[in-house]
Amino acid sequence: MGIKNGLLICKVSHARQRPKRNAFTYGVFYLCFALDELQQLKNFLFSLNRWNIFSFYEKDHGEPEQKMDVWVKGVLSQFGVTKADGRIVLMTLPRVLGYVFNPVSFWFCLDKEKNIRAVISEVQNTFGDKHSYISFHDDQRPITKDDHMKSEKIFHVSPFIAISGHYLFRFYLSDAKVGVWIDHYDEEGLLITTSVTGKRTELSPAHLTYAFFRYPLVTFKVIGLIHYQALKLAFKGIRYRTRPNPPTTEVSR
Repeated sequence: MGIKNGLLICKVSHARQRPKRNAFTYGVFYLCFALDELQQLKNFLFSLNRWNIFSFYEKDHGEPEQKMDVWVKGVLSQFGVTKADGRIVLMTLPRVLGYVFNPVSFWFCLDKEKNIRAVISEVQNTFGDKHSYISFHDDQRPITKDDHMKSEKIFHVSPFIAISGHYLFRFYLSDAKVGVWIDHYDEEGLLITTSVTGKRTELSPAHLTYAFFRYPLVTFKVIGLIHYQALKLAFKGIRYRTRPNPPTTEVSR
């Protein structure tokens, strides 16, 4: 897989089914790059570990005291995943004007034949907590677009959703496109559907300028929409739940 592409123009869709339906779709752009080509992404609009119009800080992901690839490989080792021996591709929001809030970032762990063998979904909430879910098959066969990868929900994301039930993840990664679909089920059935799908393009000054004006202040928009949707749910009478203590484990399956 030639990871010369670094920008992902996306559509994010989210729909809550009950007790009151609430759905929205918006445009956003992500970074999507192989860790071994991180240094090659730099240009006069995009910087690493320092302020710029667009930037990426390694400390925003994984364990701040560790190199990102070391953290990912440590998680894979912890769960006995040995066949993800190829590139690591990260999909995440960039900092814009120094600010970012990443609801979820995805680490695609590939084998040498470019198949997805594991995915780490790194989730953050607005309370400053973070937890990751790892997805892989028991026999470590490649993950395809049609595979539903189950993880028990143990992390508090929204004050309007209980910590119960499970997620079903689906993942797709190619040179041209990326897709992630997440369905949350509770004891009554399907509760929430979420998808992030987009086309990959080069992380060039021209494409960054286009993205900046098409989706102005996108990272501020993300946190603003989170609070706006929360307000809508409150007005619809959805029960508010206080924040529990975060999980004691950093990563779960």
